[in-house]
Amino acid sequence: MLRLIKKPWWMLVLAAVVVAACGAEDEAQETFEEVDPPQYVDDEEGLGLEGMLDALEESSEVVEANEEMDMEEGMEEDEYDEKGGMMQDNDMDQEEMHSDDEMEEKGGEMMSETAMRELYLMDKNGMVTPQTFALPESGDELEQSLSYLVKDGPVTELLPNGFQAVLPAGTEVLDAEVTRDGTAVVDFSVDFTDYRPEDELRILQSVTWTATQFEDVERVQIKINGEDQQVMPQNGTPIAEGYSRAHGINLETGSVSDLSNTKAVTVYFLSQNEEQTYYVPVTRRVPASVDTHTAVVDELLKGPDMLTSLLTDFRSEAELVEKPRVRNGTVTLNFNEGVLSQLEGTAVSEHVVNMLVLSLTEQEDVEQVAIEVNDNDELMVSTGDMLTAPVTRPETVNTGKY
Repeated sequence: MLRLIKKPWWMLVLAAVVVAACGAEDEAQETFEEVDPPQYVDDEEGLGLEGMLDALEESSEVVEANEEMDMEEGMEEDEYDEKGGMMQDNDMDQEEMHSDDEMEEKGGEMMSETAMRELYLMDKNGMVTPQTFALPESGDELEQSLSYLVKDGPVTELLPNGFQAVLPAGTEVLDAEVTRDGTAVVDFSVDFTDYRPEDELRILQSVTWTATQFEDVERVQIKINGEDQQVMPQNGTPIAEGYSRAHGINLETGSVSDLSNTKAVTVYFLSQNEEQTYYVPVTRRVPASVDTHTAVVDELLKGPDMLTSLLTDFRSEAELVEKPRVRNGTVTLNFNEGVLSQLEGTAVSEHVVNMLVLSLTEQEDVEQVAIEVNDNDELMVSTGDMLTAPVTRPETVNTGKY
């Protein structure tokens, strides 16, 4: 036991020193395991007052030294963190805060407050093409999506290289309502009329295909400043009965002269710019008497028009070995080995799979596509994945990754 001089101020001095030493001991516990612990003052040997104070001073110096060692070690750990080592909890929290701030600056507080929308824009080759963007959630998704089709509008900063909006600059969507029969009645401002005549079909297709991505929309009727329109302002394209996807997109009539004995099918080919490979819908006329699913595949196998910049990933050797089979929303396609054009003839191209799925699911009775090669339904894709089940259409097209 300590033997202290019985005077109040000495008791206060000793109590303060002991408390400080104990607190330092807790804070530097790990360090103390590596060095000699401080010696508590014991006056059984008769050190006297001066000896007791000297011992206490030595104990305090040891504690201060240990605290300095802890600080140096902490600085070394911080330097390690800055050089790419393991992040500390505080650093991780700060990084997460910066990440959240960046998300807010880029168009929303959290990703859950955006929605993926297809906007039909015009690429550098004049083709109307879907591009998918994360737009801020809106109470009126139809009106919002159409407003993103206006030149110099909110879509400007989102446009990929080579793409542009199609509606004349300054156009406003005054109103957009969907009737019970699936008609989207869209009222544009008078600026809507200020477009080049050669862009009339592109505008109709862009508005119609953007609007009909929503399940409750089947067709579009256009008003201008509250007045119903029977024809389009520049070239007089009839629109009194509305405009739907059945009218087609990026039309290729070819040598067809008798439209009454034909029907439209829409197929997807490839195009490229510096940033991405993307899918472009093209509508062609085929004889009304042929099987629609067979016609779709045949048009894909024919490939794109030589006068366009479109591409295909089908090889000329590929062909169907039997008629497509449709059951419960699934169409099954049985090809020969010519469709296996990748990885030394052992795999099917992922672009071929996507072209088939996008093209065939444009038909109302098709929800998914199964692909076989000589009745073998387990195929390797060029990505290295195995294709063992039917493939459904993606919710959005041309998202930047597929």
